[in-house]
Formats: sequence, C-alpha cells, structure tokens
Amino acid sequence: MIELFESGGPVMYPLLACSVIALGIIIERAVFWLRIDIKRSQPLVEEVLELCRVGDWDSVKQKTAGSENSIIKILISGILHRDFSMTKAMEAAAADEIQRMRSNMGVLDTMITVAPLLGIFGTVLGIIVSFDMLGTSGIEDPRAVTAGIAQALITTAAGLGISILSVFPYNYFNTKVENAAGLIEKYATSLEIVHEKLTRSPLRSPEGE
Repeated sequence: MIELFESGGPVMYPLLACSVIALGIIIERAVFWLRIDIKRSQPLVEEVLELCRVGDWDSVKQKTAGSENSIIKILISGILHRDFSMTKAMEAAAADEIQRMRSNMGVLDTMITVAPLLGIFGTVLGIIVSFDMLGTSGIEDPRAVTAGIAQALITTAAGLGISILSVFPYNYFNTKVENAAGLIEKYATSLEIVHEKLTRSPLRSPEGE
C-alpha cells in the first residue's frame, strides 16, 4: 500500500488529506444522526400536541423538561412565544436545527468534487512525465515511460474511489435532513392549527365567558 501510494506521485498527498477529511465528516455525521434517532420520541411529540389542544401549558412544560428532541425544542419555542409570534419563533428555531443538521455537509460536498479533479490533475502530471521520459530515453527504457503512466492511473483511481465512497453517505445524510425538515414542518403546522383553534374556541371567547 505504501509503495502504491508513493507510485502515485505528489498528488497522492492532497488526495490523502481529502480522504481523511471526508472520513472524519462521515463518522461525525453518522454519530450525530445516531444520537438524533436515539433521542427521538414520537409518542412525546403527540402527547405535547394533545396537551396543547386543551391549553395545558404547565403539563407541556413538565413533560418536555430536559428533552433533546429537535421537534420538541421547536414546538416549545413556539409555545413560549404563543402570545407574540408563534410562527416566527418556530421558524427561527427550525432554521437553527436544520443548520445544525447540515453542518460540515458543504465540506463533504467539496471533497467529493475536488478528489476526482485532483485525480485528473495527477493523470496529467503522469502523462507529462511519461512524454518527458519518452523524449529523453526514447523506447530504449520502457520502464521510465510506464512509471509515468502508472502514476496517472493510480491518482485517477484514488480520486474516483474517494468520491464514489463519499457520495453514498453524503446522499444518505441529505435525505435525513430532508426527512427531518418535513417532520418539523408537519408538527409545527399542527401546533399552529391547534393554537388557532384554541384561541378561537367559543369557550375562550369574550362572548362565551
């Protein structure tokens, strides 16, 4: 493996850096989403909405104390600002959560794009070396020519390998973000509807008192 790495030439070093960065981000995001899935409590979200339907805000506060659920955090933000602007409060909280979910995704996207380009750059350098050797030694020393060709093939393969192996987790994490955003929008809208029904209820209107 070390010989193969050295045969790839100087471009292998930035390719190694790309692979390390991509692997680090993939591991960090995998751990992040694992923690999100562990902390997810769908029954608690439904229970919070049910308590909101009857306006039992104290019970909501007690039930959600210390919760790390992203959806719960957003709903609580809206509940705390229900007398001012529930929608804007939840939008701000949701934006923060989505940004946290997309953390480092731009860097991973860059590694996926840059790695093949570095591979092509190494290919060009290898071909240049091959032609230079061919011009210097002619066909009397084929090893000198094939060394440059090998360098070109190694860097291309390394760049494509990094990109291919990174694009699958990248798309998976993006799908997780989209699904999470859909759930956030679903429950935030549900809370808005529940709160609007509660405030317009005849039992709570001046005429009904």
